[in-house]
Amino acid sequence: MKILLIGAGAIGGSIAACLKKRNVDVTLVVKHDCYVKLIQEKGIHITGQKGDFIVKMPSFARIEEIQDTFDIIFIATKAYDVEEILKKITPLMKKNTSVVSLQNGICLDLYQNYVGEKHTVGCVVGFGATMNGFGNIKITSTGTLEIGKISDEFKGDLNAVQDCLSAVFTTNIVDNIYEFLYSKLIINSCITSLGAITGKPLGEMLKQKGIREIFIDIIKEAITVANKKQINVPPYGGKLDYYKIYRRNSKLGNWINHLIIKIVGKKYSQLKSSSLQSLERGQKTEIDYFNGYIERLGKSVGVPTPLNECLVQMVKELETGKRKPQMENVLDIQYK
Repeated sequence: MKILLIGAGAIGGSIAACLKKRNVDVTLVVKHDCYVKLIQEKGIHITGQKGDFIVKMPSFARIEEIQDTFDIIFIATKAYDVEEILKKITPLMKKNTSVVSLQNGICLDLYQNYVGEKHTVGCVVGFGATMNGFGNIKITSTGTLEIGKISDEFKGDLNAVQDCLSAVFTTNIVDNIYEFLYSKLIINSCITSLGAITGKPLGEMLKQKGIREIFIDIIKEAITVANKKQINVPPYGGKLDYYKIYRRNSKLGNWINHLIIKIVGKKYSQLKSSSLQSLERGQKTEIDYFNGYIERLGKSVGVPTPLNECLVQMVKELETGKRKPQMENVLDIQYK
């Protein structure tokens, strides 16, 4: 098996390193020439949940430089970079190549448009990792991965994809990967947008009752859209049941919802929004593929999503510098 992995951030770099450690033939594409040299000469240093090790591997800064074809192509870039990458990878594909989306947001329509449903594999990444400078990645939490085809026309090998990703953590093949992706999309839409807007880690943010209320209402809007679209959303991580949160409307039910969200905040108290991290680096966020996706899906089925629409607008203002991440922004969230 010949593997290509595009995107050497925290998740992509972790997967590539774990594959190489298992002696898989893996080639890496990164953004910067200096990172190419570092990976080839010094390697990627992994610490945390998978131990402490360093691996070197072939690396390129541009897809156009690669003169080979691959059995599996993993794409682990930001969602907004996916379209340009998909335009370039066709010459690297075989008739049965599997192209695996490792994005947090949902962009399977782009994969379908450019490489076709017969090649596309969706993946929900359940582990966490942080990049502490080029070449240094800490795997911060364990977690399973779910993979699945998006059509019965799929011509690749899901078992081979499963075997590769099992080098990192347990990987399961599921029947409807879109439902699992939507489940992760909901929790990302809560954590990433509110983290960017407030500028606070999850634990500190969710101590505030008003923010927990918004958190709950994001879930309710997303499930309202899912119901109209006939998407059966599984509990996130097998534990966070969105439908129970959606159905609780009594005073007691609301208290239970707030308790659940408090527990989430306490368990992941130091979790920092990926969108907030992007803003701090002067980069775009993936808001269009989180809350923006819920907004677009709602419009397609005639379901209003005023909260998600408001959050998208606010994060766009953060991107352009019209706002700064701070708790006071919450006062401007108007949707009821």
